Amino acid sequence: MSEPLEYDLTLFPDPVLRKRAEPVAVDEGLRELVRAMFRRMYASEGVGLAAPQVGLKQRVLVLNEHGEAERPEGELALINPEILAREGEPTVYEEGCLSFPGIYAEVTRPARCRVRYQDPDGNTHETEFEGFVARIVQHEYDHLEGVLLVDRMSAADKHQNRLALEELKARYAKKQAKAAAKR
Repeated sequence: MSEPLEYDLTLFPDPVLRKRAEPVAVDEGLRELVRAMFRRMYASEGVGLAAPQVGLKQRVLVLNEHGEAERPEGELALINPEILAREGEPTVYEEGCLSFPGIYAEVTRPARCRVRYQDPDGNTHETEFEGFVARIVQHEYDHLEGVLLVDRMSAADKHQNRLALEELKARYAKKQAKAAAKR
């Protein structure tokens, strides 16, 4: 038996986070990817994770509103999701993002969204999500579209988080320089 897939988080400003993710085929490899994404999400203490956040340009996102592996009833994997509608009163909530460690911003999103997606077995669903789960779905869906937390920040939040954002950029530049030196 082979070792399970493991992924590291992809941090801002890695260019893969800006690319629109591509549809995926449902197969055993996809199911293993979903399991690996849940492991990474829980290890990182998140409630949602999109494939670009582990360096993959694939239209896959996972979530568990409880953020706990011990509460699997909250687990949901959306394969090739498409948001059909965003409805309801806009709500403001402080969001964080695993690709922006330690950075938070007030983000306004509609209270509900209706989504068509496949599950890891290939079954198609159309579901309306609301409240916190709708927010997670919309946040992770943004990642599939190449939209990031920094894009949703107000000017005040960008200013408040400028040092942390610059630190992430410097860390990425150092990582790239180190990789280039090895070539």
